[in-house]
Amino acid sequence: SSFQYGYNVAVINSPSPFMQQFYNTTYLERYGRPMEDNFLTLLWSLSVSMYPLGGFFGSLMVAPLVNKLGRKGTLLFNNIFSIVPAVMMGVSDIAKSYEIIIVARFIVGICAGLSSNVVPMYLGELSPKNLRGALGIIPQLFITIGILSAQVLGIRNILGNSTGWPLMLGLTGIPALIELLLLPFFPESPRYMLIQRGDEKTARKALQRLRGWDDVDAEMSEMHLEDQSERAEGRLSVLSLLSQPSLRWQLVSIIIMNMGQQLSGVNAIYYYADSIYATAGVKQNDIQYVTVGTGAVNVFMTIAAVFIVEASGRRLLLLCGFGICCGACVLLTVALKIQETVTWMPYISITCVIIYVIGHAIGPSPIPYVVTTEMFRQSARPAAFMVAGSVHWLSNFTVGLVFPFLERGLSPYSFIIFSFICLVTLVYIWLVVPETKNKTFLEVCQMFAKRNKVEIKLGDGDLPLKEGKESLEDAIKVTAF
Repeated sequence: SSFQYGYNVAVINSPSPFMQQFYNTTYLERYGRPMEDNFLTLLWSLSVSMYPLGGFFGSLMVAPLVNKLGRKGTLLFNNIFSIVPAVMMGVSDIAKSYEIIIVARFIVGICAGLSSNVVPMYLGELSPKNLRGALGIIPQLFITIGILSAQVLGIRNILGNSTGWPLMLGLTGIPALIELLLLPFFPESPRYMLIQRGDEKTARKALQRLRGWDDVDAEMSEMHLEDQSERAEGRLSVLSLLSQPSLRWQLVSIIIMNMGQQLSGVNAIYYYADSIYATAGVKQNDIQYVTVGTGAVNVFMTIAAVFIVEASGRRLLLLCGFGICCGACVLLTVALKIQETVTWMPYISITCVIIYVIGHAIGPSPIPYVVTTEMFRQSARPAAFMVAGSVHWLSNFTVGLVFPFLERGLSPYSFIIFSFICLVTLVYIWLVVPETKNKTFLEVCQMFAKRNKVEIKLGDGDLPLKEGKESLEDAIKVTAF
């Protein structure tokens, strides 16, 4: 699922000249005159921007689908939104229709919008708490592998040419077919089965299979406790989530982090990379290989994040990541401004791009998904991912829409805006977001209780739960002051 998301982010970058030539040729054959440049720009902008727009609509479908079909069921259903557009894009050249590509990009965007939220949710609920961070970064790892795969296939001698691009676009259906064959053999989320379906027998069996041993009583007790603590709340919709005092700062935090993740300029960096490399003297034909190298660095650093997240914690990676991105954007602005007058400065520009990619890969890219899973309990998690996903994709769409105008109006100074956004996000995380490493979902809820002005109480004695003293095993009720 995550591989498809990453693959479709980058798949139309390399073959874009040949696809635009196809648009123009098709128009010429239909109407007997060449397409105007402004109309071609509009069609190409739609081809690019339909993907994040579809992602936004996919995010809106998360809560109803995961509550109705379950986590695994939603991922199986989601492959429809990959296989159908894969066929559409694969036959677009034969059908002589660029409209098919635009519609297919929207549909495959729905697939990405669903998978980018459901996969972290599913893995977060399957994971033991001591591995939740590492497993939570795995989706981002496969997103970066998908991007790198598209960059490699997009090399001119492989599929990034006038005859290979329809096949390149259609290949996104292969991972979907593999998932349809393999995912039915995997268990549904035990938390979903117990807390939302009330099926303790299936939940216990799934948990035993996942852990590899029969004694899962401790985790079952923790799930029962979570179930009891939120029965009074019931399943939360987005509107009820927005009005819950006990979840106010968790909600603000995931909105800030997801906005910071996308508005920090990561897509703009990739967009601007080709011109930076060209200015640095990289030959036009070699830029594609440098781009692949940047993608490989992204994959390597995400792998590193998988191994260090449980030792370093989520908060430190977020702070370091946004700090590195902030500094890289400032240096890149300076380097771009003076690189025409200083002969060696273009190499500093390339270095800044690589440093930015490293910073984003260790924190801002993967960690918000992990933290979104950990900040919310079962009843609120689908609605929380729906909000986080909507913010993520709307911010993605905004950057894609606005950056060309920023680049035209501000030139290198546009990266100062991204630097400021990184700094604001960093300060917010420093002041508000706690470390969630090795905490149960109820313990994270307790950590936010004081800031939310709520009180976690004990079930029997109705006494406040003192942080770090009484056991969370007795905490079964949350009430607002």
